[in-house]
Amino acid sequence: MVTVRYICPRCDAVVELDRDAYLADKSVTPDPLDGWEYAPAYEVFEDADGVELVCGASETCGEGCGRPFYLSFVRFEGGEEVKPHTGLAEPPRFEFLD
Repeated sequence: MVTVRYICPRCDAVVELDRDAYLADKSVTPDPLDGWEYAPAYEVFEDADGVELVCGASETCGEGCGRPFYLSFVRFEGGEEVKPHTGLAEPPRFEFLD
């Protein structure tokens, strides 16, 4: 086990998490990634796609904002890394006036 520190993306508070070193971090985001399953930090999360951290909970160094944020691990399916869905149904279109 190693202790890894993460910074809340909303208030910059530091959160410490004890976890296995083999887990590969993908991102820390204020919102969960589409398709990822998250486990609470106080449960076994090695089989989850990530961890839901609550800023200000017992893992937080000092005070926090009290809002959840998400640590996502790298996922593979069929030997390929899974890319998270961006949430955009179609790319944005721009129209420029002359």
